[in-house]
Amino acid sequence: MKILVIGPSWVGDMMMSQSLYRTLKAEHPDAEIDVMAPAWCRPLLSRMPEVNDALAMPLGHGALALGERYRLGKALRDKKYQRAYVLPGSFKSALVPFFAGIPQRVGWRGEMRYGLLNDLRVLDKPAFPLMVERYAALAYDASRIKSARDLPQPLLWPRLQVEEQEKIETAAQFALNAERPIIGFCPGAEFGPAKRWPHYHYATLAQQLIAAGYQVVLFGSAKDRETGDQIRQTLDEAGRHYCHNLAGETKLEQAVILLAHCHAVVTNDSGLMHIAAALNRPLVALYGPSSPDFTPPLSKQARVIRLITGYHKVRKGEAEQGYHQSLIDIQPARVMEELTALLSQQERA
Repeated sequence: MKILVIGPSWVGDMMMSQSLYRTLKAEHPDAEIDVMAPAWCRPLLSRMPEVNDALAMPLGHGALALGERYRLGKALRDKKYQRAYVLPGSFKSALVPFFAGIPQRVGWRGEMRYGLLNDLRVLDKPAFPLMVERYAALAYDASRIKSARDLPQPLLWPRLQVEEQEKIETAAQFALNAERPIIGFCPGAEFGPAKRWPHYHYATLAQQLIAAGYQVVLFGSAKDRETGDQIRQTLDEAGRHYCHNLAGETKLEQAVILLAHCHAVVTNDSGLMHIAAALNRPLVALYGPSSPDFTPPLSKQARVIRLITGYHKVRKGEAEQGYHQSLIDIQPARVMEELTALLSQQERA
């Protein structure tokens, strides 16, 4: 069976989509799965053994570009896909499989995609509370899976593959200390400071970890560089020597490898959090206004700390520097306690 998946455009969603690929391969071991997604997704898709090929989606997130989608679909006809899964809920995301003439086109209804999808599922949100359950359910006949309780257990969570030699070589490339184990921090957040744990809390935790014999590596995009610098500058001079701000310096491929090399990771709710979970790293995930109820880190080695309930749609907190009070209230001592327990558990394993 040849399958085309139209993949998501966000890091966390892309990571959770691997549960669909793993489930499809479990149901159809000989299936050949290609995923069409933005080109930046390739470093993630290349580490998913279930994915045969990553096809670049050249169109931007908001572009309809009907003519270009027709040309993309037409160019895929020779591949003879028998089935397509459309994971985004937009109308335009269903166009390429339709234009490619793929016989079975599966997805949740989304933006009224009658005709574009001919195996159209109507989502009962309370029946499938997690995004990963909604993805995995598409692998089965709709008559078989009416709610998340009907899904075979355990769910096949995302798992990325990284070789040991890659870790050693990439760590050397960034001149990381080979004698000190690494704790990764992911202090950035896509929509600003309201979802970030305060930089001064990260610095306090970093100081304690460095004193305990670890080195700290800060991950993120170029726009997280300033946050990383704030953390480093808050440390004493000796501590800065063992705190490396790699935000904006690594390509996604390198960040994945280095996260796999970490002894543990401390992170806000972010795409990198989902990557660390898929690498099965001991993980402390810090939540404030956003909720883990829909997209939690999918790992038995993850611990979530959150002091409030519900979902709060805020882009800027009311406290100093835009932080949200619920994240300020998470003290470094609490995080250190969870981290120490995870590291001890890892050593015993």
